[in-house]
Amino acid sequence: MQIWQIAVLIVGLFILAGLAWFFLDSYRRRRLQSRFGPEYQRTVSEIGDRRRAETELSRREQRLRRLDIRPLTAADRTRFETQWDAIQSHFVDDPAGTATEADRLILEMMRARGYPTDDANERIENMSAAYPHIAGRYRDACGILDRYRAGMSSTEDLRLAMVHYKDLFFELTGGRHEELEREEFKRAS
Repeated sequence: MQIWQIAVLIVGLFILAGLAWFFLDSYRRRRLQSRFGPEYQRTVSEIGDRRRAETELSRREQRLRRLDIRPLTAADRTRFETQWDAIQSHFVDDPAGTATEADRLILEMMRARGYPTDDANERIENMSAAYPHIAGRYRDACGILDRYRAGMSSTEDLRLAMVHYKDLFFELTGGRHEELEREEFKRAS
């Protein structure tokens, strides 16, 4: 083989490697955008670098896969639904207490399902990987409750927080065919 042929072969291999990397990167981006929805863009905006954000989202997926997340038992589901109904019924009389109780119940449900709940940031990251379509609402609900405690939110804000907590409550009880989605998530991995 002549030197120019070797050079062309090497350049060709570099071009093929570059194309392969480009297509794999594009596939990864599309998969993460599809999987995380608005959470993808929020993470990219927050981190400020698409590649680092995608690495972070992939890390969240991997951490979620390692957790032993389990569905609620029928008894737990009934108990939580009864508690939720009782909490909601007190909103008019005590909006702040009701939102605080809703937050507490969500944490209790997360523990029962197997999610770690000690670290608030990790909890929200786990929710963003498990329920990306409502992670922003959960984040907002927690923020509203924190702002209310600091005297910077209204009763209307607390009502919105309750709507957000209800969305997560529904998901944590197994709404929207969660187990099917979880199986699809495991197969796609």
